[in-house]
Amino acid sequence: MRYRSLAVSSAAVLCLAGATGMAEAKPTSLYAPSAMVFAVSQGDGANGGTVLRAATLSCMPSAQGTHPDPKAACTTLNSTGGTFDQLLAAPDTNRACPMHYAPVTVTADGIWQGSRVAWKHTFANSCTMSATLNGNAVFAF
Repeated sequence: MRYRSLAVSSAAVLCLAGATGMAEAKPTSLYAPSAMVFAVSQGDGANGGTVLRAATLSCMPSAQGTHPDPKAACTTLNSTGGTFDQLLAAPDTNRACPMHYAPVTVTADGIWQGSRVAWKHTFANSCTMSATLNGNAVFAF
């Protein structure tokens, strides 16, 4: 009889622990998650390259992360509608860049409004990158 009581008690504890685990699986926010890592790397991106700088950004429920201006970066990302190519502007025509090839790649990896993102763009050199991003808040770190 003692063994039966112990087995029932163990089963009850396991059921209770399982129910508690189920409660923790519920979403903690009404907002879709947005957590990104942005990086600027020396190289064409095909071979990984050397990361020159990187920043993290989370936009929901509030703007935060290691990015120096998370609010401006989140506002810029929201204006793209999830199309990260819209971060690229027409190059500033008043800026002349050298014609040497020293590729620089920018990347955006993570979750944006609940969807997985893995975006990258390679520029011929850092001058071309600066002229094309043209003050873009997302890569201003």
